[in-house]
Amino acid sequence: MASSRYGSTYKYVLQTDTIKKSDTTKNTKVTKGKKSKANAGTKSVVAKNDTSKKNANGGLQSQVTSHAEDSVITDKVHDITYLYGRARVTYEDFELDADYIRLDQKNHLIFAKGSIDPVTKRYIGRPISKQKNDKPVESDSLLFDYKTKKGRVFNPASEQGGNYLSGGEIKKLNETEAAYRNVTFSTCDLPQPDTHFGIVITKGIGEKNRIISGPAYLEIEGIPLPLAIPFGFFPKPDTRSSGVIIPTFGEDQKLGFYLRNFGYYIGISDYLDLTNTGTVYSKGSYELNTTAHYLQRYKYGGTVSLSYGSHNYGLEGDPPQKDFNITWSHSQDPSAHPGSTFSASVNAGTSTYYKNNFAQNNGNINSLTQNNLRSSINYSKTWEGTPFNLSLGLSHSQDLTNKTVTLQLPTLSFTMASISPFDSKDRVGDAKWYQKISVSYSLQATNEVDNIPESQLFKSSVLSKRLQTRAVHQIPVGLSLNVLKYFQFSSSVNYTEHWYLQTIRERFVRGGVNTDGTVTDPTIPVRDTIAGFKRAGSYNLSTGISTKLYSTINFKKGNIIAIRHVMTPNISFNYNPDFSDPSYGYYQTIVSNAAVPFPVKSTVYSIFPDNFPSPGKQAGISLSLDNTIQMKLKPKTTDTSGKARKVNLLDGFSISTFYNFAADSIKLSPISFSAHTAILNQKVNLSLYGSLNPYETLVLDTISNGSIQRYTRPINRYTFQDGRFPTLTTISFSMSGSLNSTSFKPHAPVLPNSTLQTINPQQAQKLAFINSDPSAYVDFNVPWNLSFNYNFSYNNNIINTNTTNTIMLSGDVNLTSKWKVQYNTNYDIRAHKLAISSFGIYRDLHCWDFNVQWVPFGLYKSYNVTLKVKAAILQDLKLSKRSDYTSNSYFNGN
Repeated sequence: MASSRYGSTYKYVLQTDTIKKSDTTKNTKVTKGKKSKANAGTKSVVAKNDTSKKNANGGLQSQVTSHAEDSVITDKVHDITYLYGRARVTYEDFELDADYIRLDQKNHLIFAKGSIDPVTKRYIGRPISKQKNDKPVESDSLLFDYKTKKGRVFNPASEQGGNYLSGGEIKKLNETEAAYRNVTFSTCDLPQPDTHFGIVITKGIGEKNRIISGPAYLEIEGIPLPLAIPFGFFPKPDTRSSGVIIPTFGEDQKLGFYLRNFGYYIGISDYLDLTNTGTVYSKGSYELNTTAHYLQRYKYGGTVSLSYGSHNYGLEGDPPQKDFNITWSHSQDPSAHPGSTFSASVNAGTSTYYKNNFAQNNGNINSLTQNNLRSSINYSKTWEGTPFNLSLGLSHSQDLTNKTVTLQLPTLSFTMASISPFDSKDRVGDAKWYQKISVSYSLQATNEVDNIPESQLFKSSVLSKRLQTRAVHQIPVGLSLNVLKYFQFSSSVNYTEHWYLQTIRERFVRGGVNTDGTVTDPTIPVRDTIAGFKRAGSYNLSTGISTKLYSTINFKKGNIIAIRHVMTPNISFNYNPDFSDPSYGYYQTIVSNAAVPFPVKSTVYSIFPDNFPSPGKQAGISLSLDNTIQMKLKPKTTDTSGKARKVNLLDGFSISTFYNFAADSIKLSPISFSAHTAILNQKVNLSLYGSLNPYETLVLDTISNGSIQRYTRPINRYTFQDGRFPTLTTISFSMSGSLNSTSFKPHAPVLPNSTLQTINPQQAQKLAFINSDPSAYVDFNVPWNLSFNYNFSYNNNIINTNTTNTIMLSGDVNLTSKWKVQYNTNYDIRAHKLAISSFGIYRDLHCWDFNVQWVPFGLYKSYNVTLKVKAAILQDLKLSKRSDYTSNSYFNGN
């Protein structure tokens, strides 16, 4: 006999019912439906509910309830009930479903099995039993004493805390213990004999949270391997459990032999765990990492990771390169504390961490090639019923190329939303013009250390000198009105005031000595920082008017109904005084002493670190014109709503410039233009930006350091006066998008997604595993994905031009339903060169994952081959072969 449950055929173990059915008494209801498959040709009786009463002798404390959809036959002489077709028996906390059940109430025995489908010849209706909070157990057949809770289960299949037990025989000893014989312990969810991988326990005892095994051996694809143990312990955890993390072995070309990622996992609770790993190399280098995952459902959750590495990539005896990195992500459930939120996203460390710890970061190319690290920690508070909002934060920005750090410790933001002070809540009718006046307020306070060298970050003397403290107050007052029905008039007055605790003074020094012992340059001013409170205020006025112009082209034939063009012209007047005037005291002039060979030199500078307020007077007109084009199409034949479709042909095309009447020359600013739209059903984004110089430019020569140098100087003469179009100085074009196999299909209904606050413990455990190794998650349900980004830029400063032309491609594709290839590459079209490229090859082996990570060329040329178990509980059971890259930059002195 054979059965096919998962698309494959296998033999099953079946205990036969040896009790002869004789002297049976029919129930009161006669069958009108089909007869039992097991008793075809005999007259049977149907009973929807057959309930046995309490034992008169007090043997049973509860009732036994039985039910069958096909038929029920009762043998009153032997007190035996036979149930056919989707039968069900319940007693206290025990539940059983099967195609056939024999209920012997006299001896308290239940026998259950499936049956052979007469059409498909498959074994169907396998018994499924469940007791208390235990996981359901599916089997070929079972015999159970529901009074003593003892019994036998043949060829069982059950999931136990991420592991699966199948095959063999289980003898139930009591409610919490069972004896196993030839049972396979595996992470594969297919029952025997389709289990791909497992440990066959010849004899063992199963307890609540563990299995104590006698002799056991490893079996793969049904083939026993010569890997056996005389005894062992196997976990069946219903909570997190601690344990050793198995390391991998290998060799690094520069660091020597290694023992990688050995450590210990600590399952502190269902809300907190800790993973500690380390790597040691035979030539003295080492790496340490500690990662904590925490989750308080409906409140908050996050991950903290601390990493440290010491590597000797130089010559023997050279000091090692020491690196550290800290990452922290924290999110709060919005409903946990209404009105206040706290979040964190931290990624900070030494600039060479990702470069020197390439293998520890799973060979992540994106991490390796990034130029900046950013961090932010924010707390915000909103007072209900008021326009006020408070935000506190800490931020960090790190330039990995220049090895500089910018810190803001802390930042404070207090804002008041726009209000209409002259309006009344009880107003009836339209508002008067003065009632439309709006006022808002914002305060931004920062303590900032800007572009400090990484090596000087923790020196208190440097921090005290470079720390810049300021507070920015802004009070915008605005008015918006409709004029002559078709025009929108707006006017605003903005006042901004900065408070400083340090100001700047500059001076020329001749014959001085710098802190590093070098002589000062008389042509370069020396900057001094002066402590003390100082304020600076600025204001500006803006008044403008705009409208919209519509033009439509209608079509009588074809699928297009109409095309509409909307132009939005805007003209405004802007005024800003010249705050560099000496009367304000914000800017000062210094003059150097005349000395051979240096002539007299004068410089105007701002006494404030951020050069506030801006110098120069502005009193001019700003012009801009925006355009959008939209097309209306007839509805599709499959659209039952009958509504016309709207398609955006051009989301925006704008041109703008500014003419400053207050300037003595070069009054017209460069003419800038930009455009953006989306195609292929909004899947691909297109954008264009450029700038035109309307003035002539003069190219001159000068001599510097014994060589001729060219430079430019603008001339107060328009190019059109010479019959030429304005000079194109900058233009850039980009095209980006993300497509997959579902991009051009109708959208499926959006289902509620699980969030960090709603996921169950199993999902949280898998999410933590994926977060620790993003490459561990591969979705075979999406046949292909493609993300691309094309960039072209052109810059012209008359003397020379610069052009970039690059394309980035990334994504994945299913070669078959079990093979997937991932790719990530950058190509410089102008230089005809590939930048860093990487490939990933994945093979789904059901219970196993096989993947290859390959960087085929370049400085970080490497590969990594891994075969590992899918189950999170055995995530460290893997075979790995890795060829790590060796950075040649250390040998070049860079």
